[in-house]
Amino acid sequence: MSLTGKLEDLALSDIFQILSIGKKTGALLIKGTNLNAAIVFKRGLVVRAECNALDTKDIGEDLLKANLVKESTLKLATQVRHDLKEKGIADILLEMDAVTKETLDKVARKRIERVIVKLLMLNEGDFLFEPDTTNITSDELEDTGWEVSKGISPEYLLMEGARIYDETMHYGSIVDDEDLESPEAEGFVPSQSQAGDMSALMALSQELRFPETLSEVTLLIMRYASDLFKRGILFEYRDSKLYGLGQFGLSIEGADQIIRNTIIPLSGEDTFSRVIKSKTPFKGELKRDDTSEKIVSLIGGGWPVEVALFPVVVENEVRALLYCDNQPDGEPIGNTPGLEIFINQAGLALEKALLKKRLQEKEAP
Repeated sequence: MSLTGKLEDLALSDIFQILSIGKKTGALLIKGTNLNAAIVFKRGLVVRAECNALDTKDIGEDLLKANLVKESTLKLATQVRHDLKEKGIADILLEMDAVTKETLDKVARKRIERVIVKLLMLNEGDFLFEPDTTNITSDELEDTGWEVSKGISPEYLLMEGARIYDETMHYGSIVDDEDLESPEAEGFVPSQSQAGDMSALMALSQELRFPETLSEVTLLIMRYASDLFKRGILFEYRDSKLYGLGQFGLSIEGADQIIRNTIIPLSGEDTFSRVIKSKTPFKGELKRDDTSEKIVSLIGGGWPVEVALFPVVVENEVRALLYCDNQPDGEPIGNTPGLEIFINQAGLALEKALLKKRLQEKEAP
């Protein structure tokens, strides 16, 4: 199965889920402005990744930076590779007994994570997935890197990448990796804020594994979104209408009851309808139309500076829609890769719940 398109139409998280669920093997090539990346999958797991936008050219420089190889050794390996272009620096260093497979695996995993972070920063570009393609070398990607012995879950990479991405947005740069040569590396302890963000995401993801009802997933989505936005509403979508499920942060009296009693017909041409049709998130200025006027009038706080809309896709259909903004303060909406990944997982969780329900109904006498 070949897969091709634009990141504007299909997000990286969606591509990863397609390849992961389908247990695909092949190479995912991504091209953006000044960025080329290649990610190799084996049976749905990521085993290798390279990108021309990293601060180090190849895994050899990563090893040198971590003091895991000597500069003279790396220079010799580079000279050998000049005559053996089909081999990567990692393979040559291994044959020279300069490093072990375990060391290469450890450094390669970190390199893969850094590639994913770069891709999460990419808002537009082209992608192509070719099955059973292992020759990913090109002018932009001069080294084929190192294939880790145990594949990495795409879901984990997206969550870890989102965590690092959020830190990048907060601190202005990517938090440095732990020292790979340090014996304390395995016991690295993150800061309180880092640990809180990651533990919250992991904890909520664990709770998504075995949902029984839509209401359970609703609460988990709103719990996650409430850490990123001042207020939000989760709607169920059916029959071209939005039905209020729950809210957070609304200052109106009796907010929960009001939202649960809310039913808003969609015109088919409004921003909410377009998000539902495209099945992709929207962040930006909310255009005035009958639907948006009704929602803003309902929740108060003045016209929002910008809003974020996240569709929850279940069995390839939008079943719910999350509306968020930062009114009344009007603070700018930041990047939300973690929430988008979590909502994708929520859709998969609901699919599992529906499948379980159907199986139980089928087995019932």
